[in-house]
Amino acid sequence: MKNLYVLLLLFLTATHAYALDGFYGEYGRTDAAIISSAAKARLYRIGAMWNWNRSWFNNGAWHVTGFWDASIAQWHGDSAADNNQTVTDIGIMPVFRYTPKDQTGTTPYLEAGILGLHLISPTFLYTGRKFSTGFQFGHILGFGVRMGPRHQFELGFRYQHVSNADIKLPNSGMDFEIFRVAYWF
Repeated sequence: MKNLYVLLLLFLTATHAYALDGFYGEYGRTDAAIISSAAKARLYRIGAMWNWNRSWFNNGAWHVTGFWDASIAQWHGDSAADNNQTVTDIGIMPVFRYTPKDQTGTTPYLEAGILGLHLISPTFLYTGRKFSTGFQFGHILGFGVRMGPRHQFELGFRYQHVSNADIKLPNSGMDFEIFRVAYWF
């Protein structure tokens, strides 16, 4: 798994060869565990972003833009139950972002990722938290700010739900509360 992270890091740093528009790192927890100590899983994720270079609803001061979000993550089981596992999650998701057209100063945004595709392995996190399929769907809602002289830095928060949409039962699913740091080229 360590070799996979090295390969992804090399991929992310080769911006001209792959026309990346940005990359990010995220840390998250499940079940409101950021505030409480009853954590059931921790999430660590790195990813890359590709702008669509399109915008919609341009009549007012705000508009909608979008980008592709590709990532690799690990979910670490953090339960008092036995048999904690590490789940690897590879995903891709279209993300729509609502942001001001005027990009001066610190700029806020709202975002929604819809119908992301995720492959996970193994399909259980710990005793009592099993997923019936390795194929999962992901959705996010988030907010944050972009800042810096070129708006290259980003801080944000995301709520993510991942489940198999009842393709096969049981459909345990996971909900993560995620802190995000990103850099745009």
